[in-house]
Amino acid sequence: MSDEKPVASPCVHVCALDEEDVCVGCQRTASEIECWGRLDNVERRRILALCIERARTKGQLL
Repeated sequence: MSDEKPVASPCVHVCALDEEDVCVGCQRTASEIECWGRLDNVERRRILALCIERARTKGQLL
């Protein structure tokens, strides 16, 4: 078993879903938020990459 700590949630406590059900704070979808606690680190990192891409698309990251 791995001693790796769980990848932390990207939540920034700005919890509001936009018209596409994506959180305006962390860029996770409602379903990604809901299942976060049950995911392994590989899946969490995959979601974090999607969050970064969503933020870039919205002009929130350079």
